[in-house]
Amino acid sequence: MEGPCRHALCLPTETSAWELSDNSTGEMVVLDGNIYQVHGDGRVQRRQDDFRVPFAVVSRFQPEETFNINAVGSLNDLERACDPHRESDNLFYALRADGVFERMHTRAMKATSTATTLLAAAQTQPEFPFHGIEGTLVCIWSPRYSSSFSVPGCHFHFISKDRTKGGHVLDCSANELRVGMQMLSEYEVQLPEVGSFLKTNLAVDYRPPNRSPEPDHSYAARSV
Repeated sequence: MEGPCRHALCLPTETSAWELSDNSTGEMVVLDGNIYQVHGDGRVQRRQDDFRVPFAVVSRFQPEETFNINAVGSLNDLERACDPHRESDNLFYALRADGVFERMHTRAMKATSTATTLLAAAQTQPEFPFHGIEGTLVCIWSPRYSSSFSVPGCHFHFISKDRTKGGHVLDCSANELRVGMQMLSEYEVQLPEVGSFLKTNLAVDYRPPNRSPEPDHSYAARSV
C-alpha cells in the first residue's frame, strides 16, 4: 500500500490521531506532537524520520470539555459514556482518555507488500493483551455519512505511558478515566495525485464482516 502523504503534512502541534503507517506495517499513534509506530510484533518506535502514510486521521486536539468516567467494563461502555457529551451525530469529534487500564486488548497489522490491500492485510492481525497498564486512548468519532473516507463511530488507538506498548484497541476496562473531548466542524482531505489511487475502484466495499479495519483508501485526512 503506497503512502500518498509524508508524515510531516499530517502532524499539526498538540495532536491526537490514529492511522496506518507505511506499507501497513502496524499502527501509528500521534500524541502531543509525537509519532509512535506500533509494529506487528508489538514493538513501539518513535518516528522522527521521513516516511509516507497511506491513511491517517489527525486533529489539533484542544479539548472543549473534560470529564471523568467510572467503572468502564468494556470499550462499548466507554463509548456509551461519551455519547451524551456529543452535541450532534453529524459532526466529527476528537477524544482523549487517560488512566490506568485494568485490561487492554490491542492489535497491529504485520508488514505487507505494496500490492496488498488493507482487507488482505487485516487477515493477519497479531493481538496483544495487557493488564494493569497506564496510558492514553486517542479516538476520532466520525458520523455515519463519512463511511467512504473514515470509520463511522469511535475508533480508538492506545499508547502506554512509557511509550512501549500500544495499537488499535479491540477492548479495554478501567476503574476511572479522565476524558477530554473536542468537536470538529472542519475536515481537510489530502488525496494522492499519482499512483494506484487514481485507478483503484473505490466503489467496492472492502470491509470484512467482523472487526472491520480502516477503509481501504490511500489518503490522509486532517481535522483543522
